[in-house]
Amino acid sequence: MVEFYKDHSRYLLAVDCVIFGYEDDELKLLLYPRGFEPVRGKWSLMGGFVEANESCEQAACRVLQETTGLQNIFLEQVGTFSDPTREEYTRVISVAFFALIDIRQHNIDLTKEKGAQWWPLRQLPELIFDHGQMISKALANLQQKAGYSLAGIELLPAKFTLLQLRKLYEALYQRSFDAGNFRKKILSLGLLEKLDEKNQTESRKGAFLYSLSKEARDSDTERIVKL
Repeated sequence: MVEFYKDHSRYLLAVDCVIFGYEDDELKLLLYPRGFEPVRGKWSLMGGFVEANESCEQAACRVLQETTGLQNIFLEQVGTFSDPTREEYTRVISVAFFALIDIRQHNIDLTKEKGAQWWPLRQLPELIFDHGQMISKALANLQQKAGYSLAGIELLPAKFTLLQLRKLYEALYQRSFDAGNFRKKILSLGLLEKLDEKNQTESRKGAFLYSLSKEARDSDTERIVKL
C-alpha cells in the first residue's frame, strides 16, 4: 500500500507541551535544555516525536508522564505549527498542547533527570524555534477558557481559599481583580462548596476553605465567569 503515497512528501510529526504550574502566586512553565541537535542545550518546551502507534494526544500524554510522573492531567490542544521554515534542517510539523498540573504533586526527580526547571512566566529565557508563539497562544487559550469556566483550578490544591483562587486568576490574566467583586462573581456560579475548615495563615480569624462542588466535578457544564 505504501507505493500509493511514494510520490508525496514525508515529514516528521512532533508534539510540544506547554506545561503550566502555579507557585508563590506566580504562573510558571516547565522548560528543559534540549537534549539533542540541532540547538542542543537551548531552552525548549517538553516534547517529542509521535510514534507510529500513537495519536498526537497519546504522544502528549506520554511526554507528560515521562516528564512529571503524572497521569490524567488536564490537557488541551493549542494548535498545529507547520511553517515550513520553523526548523532549519528538516520539515517538522508540531501539534502543541497545554497542560495544567499541581506543582506539589509532580515527580521532582523525573524533572531533574531531564534538567527541567520551572520558570516564572514573566522571566522566561530565550526559547528555540517558535516555542514562544506556542506559549503565547496557549496562555491566550487558557485565559479565554478561564473567562467562562473555572479552568485553571487544576493548578491549586483540592482545598483552597477565595484569596488563593483570586491570586491564581490574577496570575493567569496578569492583572489585579477587586476582591469583593471577584468573591461575588465566583460564588454566584454555584460551583464551589464551602468547607468547615479554615486556613489560619491568611488572617487572625482564618479564611474558609473551598473545593469544587460534587456537581461541578461530575458535570462538564461550563458556567460563565465575566471577570
